[in-house]
Amino acid sequence: MAQTPALVKKIVEALEDNKGLRIVTIDLRKIENCFCSFFVICHGTSNTHVASLAESVEEKLNGIKEKPIHIEGKDTAQWIILDYGNVVVHVFQKEQRDYYQLEDFWGDGVKKEIETTN
Repeated sequence: MAQTPALVKKIVEALEDNKGLRIVTIDLRKIENCFCSFFVICHGTSNTHVASLAESVEEKLNGIKEKPIHIEGKDTAQWIILDYGNVVVHVFQKEQRDYYQLEDFWGDGVKKEIETTN
């Protein structure tokens, strides 16, 4: 099993490789009784792009023998959640991301915006 920060790094790489938009990590380790250590959040431009972003994360992590505990949302590709235990990946369409505002909801975490060349 990969260490949590290394896992987050691989997830971000996969999202960057597939042109994920506004990639953000939120470190939740200092929040008492939180169910995971990190969120990784991004959005895509269409159902196809969102599905492709989620698949790229799965493929990249499968290469280091990491499999998600649970996946939700693949059928509609509006908001796909990949649960890796300590790291939960949220891949949205822009409208859903703007509506749910997870970055604000988890404002007590340490947010880091990933600089991309998209």
